[in-house]
Amino acid sequence: MTPVTEADALDGVRDALGLLKDREQVAARLLDASAKHSFDPDEELDWDAPFEEGKWFWPPELVSLYGTPMWQRMSQEQRILLSRHEAAALASLGIWFEIILMQLLVRHIYDKAATSAHVRYALTEIEDECRHSKMFARLISRGDTPYYPVSRLHHNLGRLFKTISTTPGSFTATLLGEEVLDWMQRLTFPDERVQPLIRGVTRIHVVEESRHVRYAREELRRQMVTAPRWSQEFTRVSSGEFARVFSLAFINPDVYANVGLDRGEALAQVRASAHRREIMQTGAKRLTDFLDDIGVLRGAGRRLWRASGLLA
Repeated sequence: MTPVTEADALDGVRDALGLLKDREQVAARLLDASAKHSFDPDEELDWDAPFEEGKWFWPPELVSLYGTPMWQRMSQEQRILLSRHEAAALASLGIWFEIILMQLLVRHIYDKAATSAHVRYALTEIEDECRHSKMFARLISRGDTPYYPVSRLHHNLGRLFKTISTTPGSFTATLLGEEVLDWMQRLTFPDERVQPLIRGVTRIHVVEESRHVRYAREELRRQMVTAPRWSQEFTRVSSGEFARVFSLAFINPDVYANVGLDRGEALAQVRASAHRREIMQTGAKRLTDFLDDIGVLRGAGRRLWRASGLLA
């Protein structure tokens, strides 16, 4: 083994100080952006306005059954009703995920100086996620649809993941939960075919989540350089498994029964749908390109990501 010289040690210290300085600069910019562009959904959105006849609750191309034989047989009214229930299911998934994320962020900052910009931004993000979860819950109630929790298995896997996750694993999962939905919401909020309330909710979420994505990306890039090798390897495998769980949880089969469809047949057609596979891979591509670039998508982890259907 080559001995570590004093010069090597000094270089390591300088590199560490540089990473900390960069972390603080990024967080300071995000704090400024949060001060200028944060929203109170209770005040910003018209929750009492009636829904508009014939408008979608999610862009039709993003509805799970779009383009399948079953979709071709459905009436327009039933298709719109399915979009209403799938919007509620995605809002329910978002609540589940953001509650996990808030716990991971609290764990991340527990041992760090509370006066740092990095910690203050993490607390700001937790505040944002609290508002988002309440906004999604209110949207579900306003849409007069059920709350769609993830399965008991996925609920307990989420509990396990947030207990054993490494720091880089936590930020990888954060990006997975945020970036696929963010891509869909960026298509939704300018779409005039969609209900104004849905567009308003997705606009707020996109604006505020763009800061969360920047924070997570920058921290994950640093972590994949500085984390111990075992942590990096564990992150690759655990993130691949979380990708598999997330892709399954993205579809809640109860929505099909609640709009009068055969649940088994609907699930089979979604799984066989080339359009749906393309949607999920396109939604994840910006993320998977980034993860590939920083060394997360390697070995067994890459194989798990492929098995999830999110990586071509």
